[in-house]
Amino acid sequence: MEWNEKIIGRYYEKRLLQQYYDSDKSELVALYGRRRVGKTYLIRCTFKDEFDFYFTGIYQGTKKTQLTEFSKILGLKRPPKDWFSAFDLLKEHLLSLNKEKVTVFLDELPWMDTPKSDFIQAFSLFWNMWPMGKSLLKLYVCGSSTSWMLDNFIGDKGGLYGRTKRSIYLKPFTLSETEQYLNTIKRLNINRRQVLDIYMMMGGIPYYLDMLDPSFTISHNVDILFFSQNAPLRTEYEFLFRSLYKNGVKYRKVVEIISKKLKGLSRDEIVSELGEDGGSITKILKDLESCDFIRSYTAFGKKKKEVLYQLTDLFSLFYLRFVKNSNTQDENYWSNLPEGQKHTWEGYAFEQVCLHHIREIKGKLGISGILSNVYSWSVKPFTDENGINWDGGQIDLLIDRQDDVINLCEIKYSSNEYTITKEYEKHIRERTSLFRQVSKTRKSLNITFISTYGIKHGVNSSIVQSEITMDDLFKSID
Repeated sequence: MEWNEKIIGRYYEKRLLQQYYDSDKSELVALYGRRRVGKTYLIRCTFKDEFDFYFTGIYQGTKKTQLTEFSKILGLKRPPKDWFSAFDLLKEHLLSLNKEKVTVFLDELPWMDTPKSDFIQAFSLFWNMWPMGKSLLKLYVCGSSTSWMLDNFIGDKGGLYGRTKRSIYLKPFTLSETEQYLNTIKRLNINRRQVLDIYMMMGGIPYYLDMLDPSFTISHNVDILFFSQNAPLRTEYEFLFRSLYKNGVKYRKVVEIISKKLKGLSRDEIVSELGEDGGSITKILKDLESCDFIRSYTAFGKKKKEVLYQLTDLFSLFYLRFVKNSNTQDENYWSNLPEGQKHTWEGYAFEQVCLHHIREIKGKLGISGILSNVYSWSVKPFTDENGINWDGGQIDLLIDRQDDVINLCEIKYSSNEYTITKEYEKHIRERTSLFRQVSKTRKSLNITFISTYGIKHGVNSSIVQSEITMDDLFKSID
């Protein structure tokens, strides 16, 4: 198979993969990240498919099925009885090649670890007992079940403890990388607003982006991929959870509960909504966060134990808002959907895009080198100690800096320059006063406006002290 040399981004990851291949000792390197993010492609492209042994775990395959396919690649007539025998045969095969170094790639490792298979124990023995003074073993493994990779492999407390030379987490594309991919590789030749819209639906997941057809409009592409008969991405959402978790239905239910409240829910609120014992919820939340479906955060001024969980996976957000309950008879659903019905989702999805690009925001503000923490903030209506009534309010993004400044960020998605009206300027001033009253902070408060095309400068825009546009989110940060 020929691999496209124009792989987008991944410079750091490619360098690490090559660095451990070039070293003068055996190496075990683990690559992990959510499904469809491009882990397999990256490894196969980096090494041009030149492996001495390459095996991919079989989704929902039994131990017998896994071993049968494993043995076929080794050219055996009969499968080994267990993984210990399988790895012994692999070792024998690799050493028989009499090469200075041998390269092995085991893909979707979690799928090989079927119940009572002793896979991890056999793998550990294979790695730990590789003979010194023979061929150098370059062993690359990857898996989409991030929680499994972290708990059972990278964080193994048994035979693999401390054995993984390097673990590499592969993130989704940034906006900059998505733009490069869509216009350089896919040749869609679209503008940044269109790239942003696609990103808000699919995130930076290469597998989804690759499905876009340059011969169709963006709206038609969305209809084909999400709303047409047998639409490929209509079933993707459920498959994601089935392929990642043994109890995928429960994980999916937790995600859908969290999605109901945009700012997020506490653990207790999730347990209450779930309507059952919360004994397993801690692990579910941890697993969902490790796979980038949700984020946990503490609002500004709150105690660490007051953690909220918020859905941040853009693909899931779009699916749950528009696809899950859409009319399957309308194959032009997205093209026919009035713009007014998209506004709430567009605003929230753009906020999430901003959270995914905090480095770019800090870069534009010139504070990359300043220690800072990112928060959200909200307060319900209250009466202060002087008997003054305060309306409630919230700030979706604030950057608390060590240099005694807090950036209070207004985030607005719009199709043109955003006009700050007299009423909106008043709202910003009142909310800024509310924040200072509640937080008791003495830091300087900097009103920062983040929008698609910037603000229209006029009599009310002077309240904004720093401005970030969509273009700034596309800037590559090394």
